[in-house]
Amino acid sequence: MLPCVCWLQLILILLSSALWTRGENCPVACLCPDPHTVDCRGRGLTRLPNEIPLDVRRLLLADNWIPRIPSDFLVLYSDLVYLDLRNNSLSSIEPGTLSTSSRLVFLDLGSNNLTEIPTGTFGESRSLIKLRLGNNPYLSMVSEDAFTGLTSLRELELERNALSTLQVGALSQLPSLRAVRLEGNPWLCNCNFANLFTWLMENSHKLPNGVEGMECSLPMDGRRVSLTQLSKDSFRECQATLTLTDLLIIIFSGISVSVVAIMTSFFLASTVHCFQRWSKGTKGDEEESEE
Repeated sequence: MLPCVCWLQLILILLSSALWTRGENCPVACLCPDPHTVDCRGRGLTRLPNEIPLDVRRLLLADNWIPRIPSDFLVLYSDLVYLDLRNNSLSSIEPGTLSTSSRLVFLDLGSNNLTEIPTGTFGESRSLIKLRLGNNPYLSMVSEDAFTGLTSLRELELERNALSTLQVGALSQLPSLRAVRLEGNPWLCNCNFANLFTWLMENSHKLPNGVEGMECSLPMDGRRVSLTQLSKDSFRECQATLTLTDLLIIIFSGISVSVVAIMTSFFLASTVHCFQRWSKGTKGDEEESEE
């Protein structure tokens, strides 16, 4: 009987020690249901909590008022694979902030106040599989190189933002992409949208709701139409539209031709003038010789 009591006391001591350690490492006002999860959802936080365990793998920070992420925040959390920052007050993500988390698999930045996704935002996050950027009502610009390096990304959510256009390169450089959500944006059906429209038609199987759930505004009257009512012929006039690069080339070529023409005219005029002077000089010498 005595050995059993001793074993029972030992087990109770170990459990108490484990529970005390878990409580000590858990940030104030947060829950830690297991040694690698920190749950701070809906705690009214206005900044990131202090004393987050270095070996955290799942960090849940949704439904707070966090306005920014320090650029060096993820440097120490090399084991982090799941980061939920949904429904906060983030207005921007500094380039390089997330590039240090090479093991990050899931990232939710939805329902924030993001305005743009610049180049380098996700740097070296090559393990990222799912990225949520939807429901950011002020997100109007996504750089063409915003997702460079996300070679494992399978799911991308950009629905219900303020995007009127999107460079095709931002999507075509994602070799593992299987699903993308783009519905609910104020797309503008102009020539800038033509390439994206072609991509959507060719990759409609990657849209969870197909193109049926997407609309765009006509440039002339602003009337919104479903993409199912459009075809490649709808953008036929855009094929003859000159890009900014084309216009710059034409302008530069025109200036160059003008400069060459002026220099040529000046050279010819100078040559003719010299020839005339030479002719007069020669004629004068001949007359003097005859006298």
